[in-house]
This record gives sequence, structure tokens and C-alpha cells, in this order.
Amino acid sequence: MNSNALKIIIAAIPFAFVAGVQAQQSDNATHIPYAEIMTVFENLGETIDQQIRVVDIGNDLNVGVGILRRVGARTEGEEVTAILHHRITEVYYILSGSGILVTGGDETDPVEFPADVTAVRELIGPSGRRTVTNGQEQTIAAGDIVVIPAGVPHGFRHIQEQVTYLSIRVDHEQVLPTGYVHPSLD
Repeated sequence: MNSNALKIIIAAIPFAFVAGVQAQQSDNATHIPYAEIMTVFENLGETIDQQIRVVDIGNDLNVGVGILRRVGARTEGEEVTAILHHRITEVYYILSGSGILVTGGDETDPVEFPADVTAVRELIGPSGRRTVTNGQEQTIAAGDIVVIPAGVPHGFRHIQEQVTYLSIRVDHEQVLPTGYVHPSLD
């Protein structure tokens, strides 16, 4: 995908979520240049997920844009370790790689993440981990988009080598830090 197409997608997504809303709309757009995405990607280090920006789009809505990289993972058998976000809806745009994403299913062994963990405060909001069985399996690859509503467990069963994707996080309760900018962009 070329950088212009990526810029158009990123710029359009926040507006898709607020179409038709009348009160307290934001009066401007936020541009996240390809160079910023790549700068944050290059600063992932050993982490798998970094927020690029969190934008207040009006009507008490935030949209977070993050970049993630997951490397080869294989889960044998029916169980998958999944994460779920209680108040954040995620939209994945797959940039490269492929894998099997498991969503939904029967949940066991719930563990809630502490509220003071950086990932909860800056990336994903209140969230937890579950073991899931009987989930919907979908092979995802570059160019695909996946919408994961708040409260839906999701995890990878198999990743060939790695999957790199943008996560557009719809934060309708503004639990993410409004105005956040990744430190590498300051």
C-alpha cells in the first residue's frame, strides 16, 4: 500500500464514526503523516503495541491510532488466549503479514488488567485476558479490515512470521488520554 492511500484511510476513519452527529463536533481534522506512523513503528522495540495519537473528535469521543506488530505465534488445540477491551472498539487495518484471528467464543479463566498499567492507561482502556474456545476463526492478511466491538475477546491462533497493523481505537467514554502523542514524535 502506498503512503497516500494509507493517509486517506487514516484521515477518513474518525469521520465515519461521527457521521450524522450534531452537537459539539470537532471543527478540524487531524492528519497523521506516514512518517509519524513509521517513526512510532521503528520505536516499537520489544513491545507489540504503541499508540501514535489520541484525538478528541468531539461529542465526548476519542479516537486512538496505534501500530502493532505481532510475531510468529502458534496455538495448538482449541483454546486461544484472548484480550478484550471493555470500553474500546478497535478497527484493525492489516498492513503486512497474515494470521488466524479468533474472535468471540466461550470464555474461561478471566484476568483483569490493573488500571495503573501503562497499556491500560494509554492504549486499550479497561481490559482483561480470557481463554476462549469455539471462537470465530478468520484468516486475515494485508489490506483487510477487522472491526472488533468493545467486549469481544480476540486473539491470534497462528501468525506465519509477523502481522503488522494499525489499530483505530474508538473511545466513546474518553478513557484514553485526550491529546496523547507518542514520545518519539515530540
